Amino acid sequence: MQSAKPIVLLAVFLLLPACVHVLTVGAQEAAPAPTAQAEGQVRWFDLNRLNIALVVAVFFILVLVFIRQAGKGASFFIRKIAGLDAIEEAIGRATEMGKPVLYVPGIDDVNNIQTIYSMVILGNVAKLVARYETPLIVPVCRAFVVPLAEETVKQGYLDSGHPEAYNPNNIRYLSDEQFAFTAGVDGIMLREKPAANLFLGSFFAESLVLAETGFSTGAIQIAGTANIHQLPFFVVACDYTLIGEEFFAATAYLSKEAKLVGTLKGSDWMKIFLIVALVVGAVLETFGVTAFTRWFTVQ
Repeated sequence: MQSAKPIVLLAVFLLLPACVHVLTVGAQEAAPAPTAQAEGQVRWFDLNRLNIALVVAVFFILVLVFIRQAGKGASFFIRKIAGLDAIEEAIGRATEMGKPVLYVPGIDDVNNIQTIYSMVILGNVAKLVARYETPLIVPVCRAFVVPLAEETVKQGYLDSGHPEAYNPNNIRYLSDEQFAFTAGVDGIMLREKPAANLFLGSFFAESLVLAETGFSTGAIQIAGTANIHQLPFFVVACDYTLIGEEFFAATAYLSKEAKLVGTLKGSDWMKIFLIVALVVGAVLETFGVTAFTRWFTVQ
């Protein structure tokens, strides 16, 4: 036992500094660190972004002014869109051939703005097919779009004075899966041989498959989407294509509703304002005047 005492004393001597270091570090970590005192300032408006507020205010004022004028009966010029003028021709051709019209409102859900705009166009198409007594087939990719499409087509038939011609079985929910839906639409094209195919809405990789299948059946095809990466496929495979903003302008062009027409004209005038600002800024920068450009800089 006595021989073990030196070993124990040596161990205590060696471990004592390490224990003291651990206790010191632990005490430092346990002690609360001094916090920096900062006083916040309440800023209700960031003056550095006053330029953004003014531009947005100008845009909303323009839209409200044009909506008010359109509501009072003022007529605004909207240039002709060849694809929309061809819709009636396509429906007339389907009527002469005794074949249905196929309308595909895209594959996005009801919360997508392109789907909402597509429903406005669908309502006008429903009025035309009801007048010509031509069957209208509407395949749908999203379940929530089904009741919206049903009510839109039903209202179109009602407005045209032919509510009895409405067939709810022609609003067909196929699948939420992108290419399962595409295969289902292709099957409709190959089995029922519609004389007119209308692709108006939000499309993705299925666009070329749909357009090529419709082209192989000999149908007249009219397409429109704001997804610019799909426009080349529609351009090469369809007879008419609504490019980009033409798709959104189509609703105002067809419906002539005051709010849609006013919004369209307000957007056009806002674009003119921005183009003028770009030209003025370029000229002033050329002569070394930078204040105008700096005012448009977002901070």
